[in-house]
Order: sequence, then C-alpha cells, then structure tokens
Amino acid sequence: MQSGFKLLSFNGKMKILHLSWMVFFVSFFVWFNHAPLLGAIANSLGISMAQVKTLLILNVALTIPARVVVGMLTDKFGPRIVYAALLILCSIPCFMFALSTTFEQAAIARFALGFIGAGFVVGIRMVSEWFPANELGTAEGIYGGWGNFGSAAAAMSLPLIALFFGGDDGWRYAVGLTGVLSVIFGVIWYLNVTDTPKGATYFKPKQIGAMEVTSKGDFILLLIMKLPMYGALALLTWKLSPSGASLLSANFVIATYIFLVLLYLYEVYKTIQINAHVFKQPVPEAQRYDFKQVAVLNILYFTTFGSELAVVSMLPLFFSDVFSLDMVYAGLLASAYAFMNLASRPGGGWISDRCGRRVTLIVLTTGLAAGYFVMGLVDASWPLWLAVAAAMACSFFVQAGEGAVFAAVPLIKRRLTGQIAGMTGAYGNVGAVVYLTALSLVDYQTFFFIIAASALVGLVALFFMKEPQGHITEVNEDGSVELISVT
Repeated sequence: MQSGFKLLSFNGKMKILHLSWMVFFVSFFVWFNHAPLLGAIANSLGISMAQVKTLLILNVALTIPARVVVGMLTDKFGPRIVYAALLILCSIPCFMFALSTTFEQAAIARFALGFIGAGFVVGIRMVSEWFPANELGTAEGIYGGWGNFGSAAAAMSLPLIALFFGGDDGWRYAVGLTGVLSVIFGVIWYLNVTDTPKGATYFKPKQIGAMEVTSKGDFILLLIMKLPMYGALALLTWKLSPSGASLLSANFVIATYIFLVLLYLYEVYKTIQINAHVFKQPVPEAQRYDFKQVAVLNILYFTTFGSELAVVSMLPLFFSDVFSLDMVYAGLLASAYAFMNLASRPGGGWISDRCGRRVTLIVLTTGLAAGYFVMGLVDASWPLWLAVAAAMACSFFVQAGEGAVFAAVPLIKRRLTGQIAGMTGAYGNVGAVVYLTALSLVDYQTFFFIIAASALVGLVALFFMKEPQGHITEVNEDGSVELISVT
C-alpha cells in the first residue's frame, strides 16, 4: 500500500479517496437537485406550497431505512459494486422526476430518490479498507466534507444550467443532466476501484438481514436503538397527516403506523434469528465488539449532522427575519455555513487522528453545545457581522464533530463497518426530522436552545465511550485469525 498521506496524488489509496469523495459529491448533487429549482418546478407542475413542502419531506423520508439497508449490502457485496449500482439505478427516479407532469409522479420519484442519500455509508467502508488507523480520521473527513459539498454545488450551479436551457422546461434539463452524471460516475467508479488493496481480505458478516452483536446486553441495546428510527418515520407520517399538512388521509396514516409497527417486529425477529447464538454460549472475548460504542456515535451524529441538515434549511430565513434582510442576501450569508464543510469535517478527522477519538469528540461536542447556546441569544440588537461569525464558529464544531464521529466508526468491527455507518448515518436524518419538527412548533431562539440541550445528552453519552485501542480481531474463511490495528 502507498505510504504517507499525499493529498495531491492520484495513485494507490489516494486514488480511492479521491474517487470516493467524487462519487459521494455526485450522489448529493443528485439528491438535492430539486432544492434550488423549487420555484420553477412548482410553476411548471402547478403545485401548491404545501405540496412543495411535501416534496422536501419525501426527499429525506426513505434515506433513514435506506442507509441501514445499503450498509448491509455494502458489507455483504463490497463497496465497488454497491456504489456503482446505487448511482446507476438511482438515475431512473432522477429521470422520472425530470419528466414528471403531475404532483403524484414527482412525489413518487422524489421518494425513491431518497435512496441515493444512502451512498455516503458505502464510501465510509471503502475508505476504511484502504487507510491505516493513524490516517483514517483525516481520510474519512475529506471524504465526508468534500463529498457533502455536492448539495451546495447543486444550489449554486443548477439554476444557471436551467437558465442556460431557458423556457419552462429548463429545470427538467438541469435535473436530467444530474441523472446522466450519476450514470457516468457509476461506471467510472466500477471500472477504477477495488474493494481492498491487493492481497488484503474483505471481511463480510456471517449473515445478512440484521446487525450482529456479541452479548446479551448488546442485543437489548440494539433493539432499543432501532426505535428512534421508526419514531422518526412515524413523525414524518404525522407531519403529512390531517393533524399536520393534511396531505394524507386518516386511514392511510393509520395503515402506515401499523406497517411501521409490523416492520419493527419483523426486524426484532431477524435480529433474534441472527443473534440467537449469544443466548446459548458466550462469544469468544477476542471476537467481541462493544455495541455501546455504536450507540454513543449514533447519539452524537443525531446532534451533529441532524442539526446541520436542520440549520442549513432554516438559516436563510433566520437571517432574513431577524435582521430584515433580502432573501437573496440572507441566502448568501447562510451559504457560508455549508462552505465550512470543505475544511471543518476534514479538520475534525485530522484532530481525531492526532489527539484521540474520545477526547476530540468531548471537546467538539462541548463547543457545539456552546455554539448553539450563543446562536439562541442572537437577536436584532446584535451586529450582523457578529451573528454571522457566531454561526460560522458554531458550524465548525458541528462539522468537525461529524468528521470525528466517522473517524471512530470504522474502528469498531471491520466486517460490520457498512452497517455501523448506515445506522449512524440514519441517526443524522432522524435528528434532522426531530429538529425540523421542533422548529415548526417553537421560535428560533428556543430551536437553538433545544439543539444545545441535546448536545449535552451526547456529552454525557461520551463518558461511556472507550478510546479505540489495540486490534480488531477478524476470522478468515480458512479459520485463520487476522488482527487489524485501530491505534
């Protein structure tokens, strides 16, 4: 394997890193291709503002279960084929959305496109296969930070592309081009990467269908940690119910609730089926992993990425309302929050590599809590520059915290990295649903205080986390044991 971390190189592991963030960039570029074009889309399809908001909700709804499913598929089949298939297959609902003529057609396409938001977890496993533990945080941070910028790139470029084509259908060509880009990069990815460096073993889970655990206590904790994901889906359903946006009938809402309960019970059944052995005989100490580590990282990503998704959605309106700014100007100020991702998330991973996973997360989570508390104090009496500076400082801790979370994820259990990343990533979407629901019920100041309080919960959880040390033990198909350093 290539030695050293040479960012400008495009050979060996650095080639894998650059291709990984590029395909992640494309997946987010496609996922958020509708956001900057909503005005044109609404006029073209003749849909109401309530229906526009429904499209926004549908765009993220499927991503919660999709990240879990894609994580399992990645662990089973490898990131090379899974990411290629995801990019190519998700071009289909992308083209469907570009060609839609009714709200119903657009809604179905947008719902299906939520699956491409799960691409993030595939690259987490790929990068973890190619980089040693002492470089992993930096590599995962670059992957996450630069790839995540795809949503901002869509906001900046797609309106210009739509204007270039012009007319009422300009938005359709812009959206359609993102689908073409998805297919192209799916092929480039498949032809240019391998799941592991030459001679390395790609460890796979023993069974697929539910996450493996290695103790009775972890089995119970896994089932508990699954509940918030179903709760978030129920919350999304409620927002579309007669009690919320009144876009779903009462009977359909009840049917959805019943389906979610049955789905959870089925997942309990699969979890029992795959982990029944832990109740019969203890797993050898060397082959165990601590699911508590996963639970802590889930809680932290709920606060970090969940709050980022929520704040990016509301920050332009916040600046506009509080400081009486034009929406265009307010949007430009708020966009600096997303730009911070380019440096902040890699920075969080880099700090984690050098200072330790746990202490880095403690410091960054403390800063995040303080940052949102300060944001809750912002009002019209503040100088605008100081309010923007407070938002940017807060965004550093948020995004650096995301980088530090995924610096730790691949160090828990190698063969389950995709599933762990999928569950942790899903918790970020759960956080966004919870925070945006809170925003619809309270004022801006209270919204920021709620995030700060939830960060304190994450800070408490961190005291139950252990610093990764020593080795991960994995067993080859021939029965031989391989030790993977996490220090």
